[in-house]
Amino acid sequence: MTIPNLITVGRLFLVPVVIVMIVNAQWEGAFIIFVVAGISDAVDGFLAKRCGMASELGAYLDPIADKALIVSIYITLAMVGAIPTWLVIIVVARDLMIVAAVILSWLMDRPVTIAPLLVSKLNTAAQIAFAALALGSRAFGIDPGHVSTIGEILVALLTLASMTAYLAFWLRHMAG
Repeated sequence: MTIPNLITVGRLFLVPVVIVMIVNAQWEGAFIIFVVAGISDAVDGFLAKRCGMASELGAYLDPIADKALIVSIYITLAMVGAIPTWLVIIVVARDLMIVAAVILSWLMDRPVTIAPLLVSKLNTAAQIAFAALALGSRAFGIDPGHVSTIGEILVALLTLASMTAYLAFWLRHMAG
């Protein structure tokens, strides 16, 4: 168990905390916990890559922690009416499609390794920024106005682009 892995496990423990805060409209706390989780992701990645602490366990844990945080926050924000449900459906559908493709590949004895694509990195950044906007605007009583609409559209388009890119990659892998 490396330091980056301990940080990642800590991030997993923050997921239910931030969910409870959102449900109870404790926006300031939810925003702070979300920022802490984001910083912890950057720190564990830095330590793993730059300090030679990368591990196989971390390669699995980190994306699980990231997705647990993003998907949980998006679902919870939709449940309390802070973001539109249609956007959450797109975000969750993309992740379910990727997991289903990996499992199906494994079951068909054609395992596939999913590596982050540039569009998926942009997608993740947009999803995080939009969640921070939704949390921060409520925490500080700021009306984001059209910025929120632009964020929704950007997240939707990047999520669909990422989904399409991964689907094309998977189809090529399965046909090859």
